[in-house]
Amino acid sequence: MTSDVAIIDSGGANIASLRFALERLGASSTLTVDADELRAAPRVILPGVGAAADAMQRLESLRLVEVIRDLRQPVLGICLGMQLLFEASDEGDTRCLGLLPGRVERFPDRNGYPVPHMGWNQLDFEADAALLTGIARGEYVYFVHSYRAPVGPWTVATSDYGGEFSAVVRQRNFHGAQFHPERSGQVGARLLAGFLEFA
Repeated sequence: MTSDVAIIDSGGANIASLRFALERLGASSTLTVDADELRAAPRVILPGVGAAADAMQRLESLRLVEVIRDLRQPVLGICLGMQLLFEASDEGDTRCLGLLPGRVERFPDRNGYPVPHMGWNQLDFEADAALLTGIARGEYVYFVHSYRAPVGPWTVATSDYGGEFSAVVRQRNFHGAQFHPERSGQVGARLLAGFLEFA
């Protein structure tokens, strides 16, 4: 029996809490690095905690880079998983998946804005997006990251931490959330529920 979501086993520490958050929404998940399982899954999540270079090296060693790039079903990158959707990251000068244009950069060192950006921050968005159904502008979500994704046509929602950055992105079937929905209470649950509704 096919699970509702295939979660790529990227080695992140947040996977157990993510699976529990999906379970609370009535969704089954499979943790896998099997290419055939990923291709057959109705939805795929790429989670991530840690360094971009390590994560990409793991995906390359598992021969999953091209598999992920070729997926046609809804895909959700979370935290580092969202950053890996971009062309490159300043973290280790890493070449990423290249599904979104642009380069992920480290937050600059500024007074009053310690790095990493850790804690609750607000979402800002103008346009309707299926992934944000039921979420109001200005609601708070939980972030833990030292690198920020640029803002562009792919940006669905932003947040501000000494400057604006992409908090939610979308390009074709690829979606990303810089924050941790599994740690963001009801707002995070609504985002995951919106993803589960994608066919």
